[in-house]
Amino acid sequence: MGAPVRVVLVDDHEMILAGLQAMLAGFAGRVRVVGQAGNAADATRLVTMLRPDVVLLDVRLGPESGLDLCRALTGTVPEARVVFLSVYDDEQYVFEALRAGAGGYLLKRVDGPELVRRLEEVAQGETVVDPTLAGRMAVTAARLTRGEFWPGANRGLTQRESEVLSLLVGGLSNKAIAARLVLSEETVKSHLRALYRKLEVADRSAAIAVALREGLFR
Repeated sequence: MGAPVRVVLVDDHEMILAGLQAMLAGFAGRVRVVGQAGNAADATRLVTMLRPDVVLLDVRLGPESGLDLCRALTGTVPEARVVFLSVYDDEQYVFEALRAGAGGYLLKRVDGPELVRRLEEVAQGETVVDPTLAGRMAVTAARLTRGEFWPGANRGLTQRESEVLSLLVGGLSNKAIAARLVLSEETVKSHLRALYRKLEVADRSAAIAVALREGLFR
């Protein structure tokens, strides 16, 4: 057997970090947790210093974006592969994660043996996706291949971000968008931050202007 996969854990919930530590402790010969962080700044410092094989990262880090952190880490420490461990089972998050440079996307219901196996695969250069998401991803990928794009897909918007932008153009407030899409206001704000970045704008009025100018919504 080779050396254990060296892993840094990143999650803004201490209970999740403790649970992962306990889960992986039983596989010490295959995986070794070398550090943990609860925010993007600490994670960047740790990963830069420790140079782990894998960073196990949540999509959301409180008000911060795990996707943004992934982009930063893959740019500065490319040898440390990022695997997302998330509660979000929407295939759009998977596509976003892979576009951000991640080597994998798993759901938090994964058990210990499966998690260890996936971490080993990623450390060996493979890309892994939770099996429960694979089928839905294939359907979405087929739609994209056939050219069935949603508005804004050519700018990198996920389907959910496109829906949020559509409601933004329709004049709805964050609270109204959240109610319409059955999301929390914080989740809506997260989608807005992401679509602002992709459209290269700073606020909702500029995002609406881009959407109208490019004919995304009429």
